[in-house]
Amino acid sequence: MRRKCGRPPVILMILCGIAAVFLFSAIVMLLWNAVLPDVLPVKPVSYWQAMGILVLSKILFSGFGGKGHKKFGSRGELRDKYRNMSEEDRQKFKEAWKRRCGMHS
Repeated sequence: MRRKCGRPPVILMILCGIAAVFLFSAIVMLLWNAVLPDVLPVKPVSYWQAMGILVLSKILFSGFGGKGHKKFGSRGELRDKYRNMSEEDRQKFKEAWKRRCGMHS
């Protein structure tokens, strides 16, 4: 059975992902211990605590969404939607944003 050229094996990708988690945990620990104890009244953290902080921040700030998970539409989607609006709809859209942003003219 031949492997397709240019495509890394799945096991290699999994190992790289695990290595990245361990590397990022070390970076979090080093940054935490180098900066925060001098700035805030906190204690230095261990490697495993840093990994916990990393996982917790992933949960809190980006959730568990997969490929199809989007919190906000991309700029391209908004631009396409705006381009496909009629002139009247564009004017309504602009007025709505002016009201939202507190720009009363």
